Amino acid sequence: MKAGTIYLKTMKFVWLRLALGMAVTVASIILFAIIAGISKLVGAEAVNGIGMMIWLILSLILFALAMHYVGFMLKAAHVAVIAKAVTTGQIPDNMVEEGKAMVTRRFGTTNAYLVLDRLVSGAVSELQKTVGKVGNVFGDIPWMKKVVDFLQTFIGIALGYIDECCLGYTFYKEGEGAFKAGCDGVVIYFQNIKKLLKSALITTLMVMVFTFLTWLIPFVICFAIFSSVEGGWFAAALISIIVSVALKFALIDSFVMVRTMKIYMEVAPGTAITFDLYDKLCKLSAKFRNLFDKARGEMVA
Repeated sequence: MKAGTIYLKTMKFVWLRLALGMAVTVASIILFAIIAGISKLVGAEAVNGIGMMIWLILSLILFALAMHYVGFMLKAAHVAVIAKAVTTGQIPDNMVEEGKAMVTRRFGTTNAYLVLDRLVSGAVSELQKTVGKVGNVFGDIPWMKKVVDFLQTFIGIALGYIDECCLGYTFYKEGEGAFKAGCDGVVIYFQNIKKLLKSALITTLMVMVFTFLTWLIPFVICFAIFSSVEGGWFAAALISIIVSVALKFALIDSFVMVRTMKIYMEVAPGTAITFDLYDKLCKLSAKFRNLFDKARGEMVA
């Protein structure tokens, strides 16, 4: 089954993720209207500033909570279904319910997945910082800085879906502990990194263009709406960022995730694990070492 086919057939997850992002955006706009109305009635500039600060804090808290809890569960269920589609060629009719059931059976709750996701994401972040340190050496060369910035973006996209791939691998290796399968999944990812990087190059360019457009278009619309309101440009910028993140989270991230997982899940079952990579990755990333320790503890238990 092709990546595009899997993406289209699992669009229910995409729409749910988009609906979640849009719901948060609408709630933020309503909150802004209420606070702006109160500030206008009072009329004091100091109150206007305080009102904007309160709106900003509440909007960010609302967005973080929604994406952290509901968003992560939707992503985990989507990953489970993608893994099943690639390895068996079948997509459940009740995909959302089946995806949630697969996550529950595998992890008990989403907490174990969240820990795994954070550990792997942290390892990726450490790799990006390594590239940044190399880039600082060439900081005085303008064109080199642009190359390094692109390289960091490229690595972020190429390696940013390791956690989803590893989670997908844990569903394939149901007989193993989640952390053991996740740890093996990271090693398998790096063993096949050349093939995955080739796919990521085109994907990186697509993501950069579409991410910019998903911010620019909402900003122009929001600025036209809020331009007459005190602090309207700031509200337009923040709301457009929230919209952009919601669209990227739902549409762009889902497509890249399906594309990357498709390649990964095709090569993972036939990959013979190179065990010396464990030691290398442990030295490279403290987060991976933490993941490796949890995997060993899981095996001992």
